[in-house]
Amino acid sequence: MKISNILRLALFSTALALTACRSHKDVVKDSTSVVFNPIQDELLSRVDKQAQRGTVFVGSKLKFSVSMGSKKMSLSGNLRMKRDDVIRLQLMALGLVEAARMEFTKDYVLFIDRINKQYLKAPYADIEFMRNSGINFNTLQALFWNELFQPGKDKITNEDMKHFTTSGLDKDEAIINFEEHDDGLKSKMYYSWIVNNQTGRIKLTNIQHRDQKHGNTQLNWEYRDYKKLGSKLFPCDMGVTLTTPKKEVKLDVKLSSLNNDDDWDARTRVSSRYREVDFDEIMERIMAL
Repeated sequence: MKISNILRLALFSTALALTACRSHKDVVKDSTSVVFNPIQDELLSRVDKQAQRGTVFVGSKLKFSVSMGSKKMSLSGNLRMKRDDVIRLQLMALGLVEAARMEFTKDYVLFIDRINKQYLKAPYADIEFMRNSGINFNTLQALFWNELFQPGKDKITNEDMKHFTTSGLDKDEAIINFEEHDDGLKSKMYYSWIVNNQTGRIKLTNIQHRDQKHGNTQLNWEYRDYKKLGSKLFPCDMGVTLTTPKKEVKLDVKLSSLNNDDDWDARTRVSSRYREVDFDEIMERIMAL
């Protein structure tokens, strides 16, 4: 995979928002060790209760750094989210003027380069790495909000919970697993969460795509600190690591000044003066900021 492609993936994970953590083999246990019992149901219930379903709007200031090998860059900006509707990342030039914007809705991805007056607006299926990894709005929201998710589902019901399995690490931590595969493609998607046994808060989310032909790719999303937002805690310090067969990209994300401000338009209108471009061109411009 070319360096430009790796950097595009890292920046995407920002808007969605990546310290290296445990490898997937440390997270996912062999299926023979999984046991279904009341303890499992209690654990899943504790994790589910941590979800911020009563919160509609979340806003914050944002600082993040991206590194790949010897290359590193730091950026600042703002993050605004409306539950089940939109995730918006604004990148600032010199901390004063908005230089770029990324907006994720349920139906499309919008990237705006304000410096060069160009944009991209496309459904998730039209962006190759998002389509291949199965990432959509619901996945991104769950990662930012520190919640469980099931691919292809808008919400997790009690019936859906039966498709998750659990296994214990120790008295303080437990593992929740979910997997899906396509035998025709000889590839599998694995989803794992390391959670605090006592609080039910997710400490690490791992998404891995195993491909016999092209090699494995995995995303680790680690939660390192929380701050109070309403009656619950919200993740404010996250470390994300994206590992491909050839490269590794790390992203540190820090949120501050959490708020529930709802005084903003949930959809960005693109000026007619902006030129529509393809994904490669706009990401190359944004990475050059």
